[in-house]
Amino acid sequence: MNWRCIFIVWRKEWLDSLRDYRTIISMVIIPVLVMPLLTFGVGGLMAKTMAKAQREIHKIMIIGGADSPKTLTRLKKLETMEAIAYAADFTNQIVDKKIRAAVEIPPGFDASLTNNEQKTVQIYFYEGEFKSKFASSPLQNFFLDLREEVVRERLSQRNLPEQFLKPFKVSTVNVAPLQKVTGNIIGSIIPYLIIILCMTGAMYPAMDLTAGEKERGTIETLLSSPVARINIVLGKFFTVLTAALATTILSLCSMGVSFLVAKKALLGPAVSQMPKLFVIEWQALLAVFLMILPVAIFLSAAQLAIALFAKSFKEAQSYLSPLMIIIILPAVMGMLPGMELNAKNALIPILNTSLICKEILTGIYPVGYILLIFGSSCVYAAMALAAAVWLFKRETVLFRS
Repeated sequence: MNWRCIFIVWRKEWLDSLRDYRTIISMVIIPVLVMPLLTFGVGGLMAKTMAKAQREIHKIMIIGGADSPKTLTRLKKLETMEAIAYAADFTNQIVDKKIRAAVEIPPGFDASLTNNEQKTVQIYFYEGEFKSKFASSPLQNFFLDLREEVVRERLSQRNLPEQFLKPFKVSTVNVAPLQKVTGNIIGSIIPYLIIILCMTGAMYPAMDLTAGEKERGTIETLLSSPVARINIVLGKFFTVLTAALATTILSLCSMGVSFLVAKKALLGPAVSQMPKLFVIEWQALLAVFLMILPVAIFLSAAQLAIALFAKSFKEAQSYLSPLMIIIILPAVMGMLPGMELNAKNALIPILNTSLICKEILTGIYPVGYILLIFGSSCVYAAMALAAAVWLFKRETVLFRS
């Protein structure tokens, strides 16, 4: 290898890539905008939609209750509901979202409260539809409060304290620091986003430096130069890797700034009292970047090798699209609840990096797994790079018809 020749090829290809608007979009614009859009765009829209749904006056159908005027009158005074006349197809109306929920008051309900009879109140709603859930929750709370009120009255009539039915209390205490709680929440999402953005940043340079040159007819000129084939392919590889790393660094910076701004916007003056909430330590970001580095090498080399088979830019896109799905699957698996880091998962490409980055972002640094995952990722990266060099030396691949 001649590092001077490699540098010359890298500089030439890198300058050419910077002139391509697609590279700029995938490498700079997308990673810089993705995190703010997710944090303030999607997150803000979701919060606004949920708040609006909670404030909405929901249409509720009341079934029965004619002989229980006391309960019926109190129920109709709920500010979150609009009572609708009974219809036999109320279940279909709930499913069709014409009404959000229905409540069935059993016959003689008011009388049962004084006669010590047990009646069942049925609340009908659409499971999984959040507006229906928001409509049914006040109904549940209403009857739970009513039940507590009746219990207190019965205890009072018998001169019994309220503690008679509640001999003890149960409380839960969170022992994890707020930083770890926050890291556990965002640690499942951030590695997935970084891996996908890293691959996206490398995709267009990889296609342009292989299939793009074939399409433009410039690859023959480059191969006829007095530069060893390995120096050419390594120069191209470092160009693709530079784009991938630039995308990763910009993603990390954008992510850090987004969380910092979101913290101040959400907490306001409370920021000084809660300094560890929604904060990602720079040491964790550095460790994540180091763990992503061999993955970036692997993805850059793999995309460069696959794109070599294409005769045109469009054909290269069709070849690399399935690779995106293959990469997404293990990255998504790292987000699944219950997916834990162990020796077996530490050897699965992409998944291992996603899991260890999750641990790092929660403030846990398992040295053994870090070394195992970093070492195995380096092996996979070396294999992908060796495959790219080997394919670049084969005329049947470069000039296949």
